[in-house]
Amino acid sequence: MPPARLIAIALLLAAGPAAAQEGTPLQTTTVAAQSAAAEAPEQPALEDLVWVARPIVVFADTPNDPRFQQQMRMLDERADELAERDVVILTDTDPAANGPLRTALRPRGFNLVLIDIDGTVAQRRPAPTSARELINLIDRMPSRRQETGSRRQ
Repeated sequence: MPPARLIAIALLLAAGPAAAQEGTPLQTTTVAAQSAAAEAPEQPALEDLVWVARPIVVFADTPNDPRFQQQMRMLDERADELAERDVVILTDTDPAANGPLRTALRPRGFNLVLIDIDGTVAQRRPAPTSARELINLIDRMPSRRQETGSRRQ
């Protein structure tokens, strides 16, 4: 497996972004691509996900980084719960490519960035973080409380 591997869990919106804002459930799928390959599908741009999804961006210097592999396992274990919260997982394991995610978020080594649905960076983590902890962080966000009608803080 070449080191320039990117894995993205991208959104497929059945009825477009407007429907997603109205509460239509989002479906997720996994798209694996080589970052250097011309035929590789592009990851969604962060600005395209504003008011559509909550990106979790996972960076590593290589897909073989044990922290990256651990993080992806933890996210995969609770994929359904993350999907309920409109989470999309984007990854970048090729620092040499200096792609748009790295340019925008400036990670060093392994890094996890949670972005709220309004496009603001909510959390940065230098170590793997459990999906349960990320779900709890999301559920405490004002935007999520507004979506669920929860008054609890």
